[in-house]
Amino acid sequence: MLALPAVLLFPALWAHARSRWIAALVSAGYFLAATRGLPQGVANFYATDLWPGFLLWIGASLSFVAVHAALWTRHPGRGRAVRYLIAATLMAVPPLGIAGWAHPITAAGMVLPGWGWWGLAITTAGLAIMTTRWWPHAALVFAGFWLWSAATWTPADQAAGWKGIDLREGKSLGRDIALGQHRELIALVHVAAGHGARVVVLPESALGFWTPTVQRLWQDGLRGSKITVLAGAAVVDKAGYDNVLVAVSDNEAEIVYRERMPVPVSMWQPWLGWMGRPGGARAHFFANPVAQFQNRKIAPLVCYEQLIVWPIIQSMLHVPDLIVATGNVWWTSGTSIAAIQRTSASAWARLFAIPIVVAFNM
Repeated sequence: MLALPAVLLFPALWAHARSRWIAALVSAGYFLAATRGLPQGVANFYATDLWPGFLLWIGASLSFVAVHAALWTRHPGRGRAVRYLIAATLMAVPPLGIAGWAHPITAAGMVLPGWGWWGLAITTAGLAIMTTRWWPHAALVFAGFWLWSAATWTPADQAAGWKGIDLREGKSLGRDIALGQHRELIALVHVAAGHGARVVVLPESALGFWTPTVQRLWQDGLRGSKITVLAGAAVVDKAGYDNVLVAVSDNEAEIVYRERMPVPVSMWQPWLGWMGRPGGARAHFFANPVAQFQNRKIAPLVCYEQLIVWPIIQSMLHVPDLIVATGNVWWTSGTSIAAIQRTSASAWARLFAIPIVVAFNM
């Protein structure tokens, strides 16, 4: 978290490259270094060797590299700054923003915590200035804010009465639908409630397939309590499935959120629909940016949404009361991916000074 502002140097390195090819290499080096855990993560997920992961790693970098190489110019000045802002915008929104990982704007939360939209605007302006001859001045200003923020750094606030539970169920979570696993999770929820939690958040996929049977099981398990559980599940139909967050209590259950951007390739597979084949998670790109939950507005960020920009920016436009970040990241074992997800989500929470609740399965 404390090292996150180092990414603010990228625009200066890109802008002061001596040729377009060097700018492309700088962009590739930045992106590949930031996403270095992807080959191992893909190998873990598919139980294969590293080669498919390497190919996906290189493929994922192409849009970032192509955009920054195409917009690079050897002519300094305002035009170069504008070109960088165009590249940054393209990598923040769909379609290119789908692979817009490691966006430098994420560092705003560490440099200017609590500044909200002003902090976002100032950081954006600073990134543009980093591409000009005034970049040392911008770097010094960023460094000053960085040191001040690091000296006063505290973790993002936790929502009172909310408890996120991290699990270590590995790949069995959401796949092993045995009754025993549900009962174990219900028992964990009651333990959390015994420590004062009124809302317990479980990771992505914690409930497996959301069916009437699972709904009744959980409502019966929560009978007589005042606990509400917010947990990940999948809703399946003949055309594919939605990755969702479900709110369930002893007398009510509803789907409160449908994931806007599932993980490409492993979950989101739009080409299946183009070929007339069912399957894959649906992407609800700009739908439900916030969810109404117990008279509060929450900004859900499910797994992959923590790595990209537009979901959280869209959610913040609706002034949520807290961020709920969930993930089923067992496949990131041995990589930095899960830590990057937590850091990114926490940085956005710090920027807008709102509480965050995190629940991951490792």
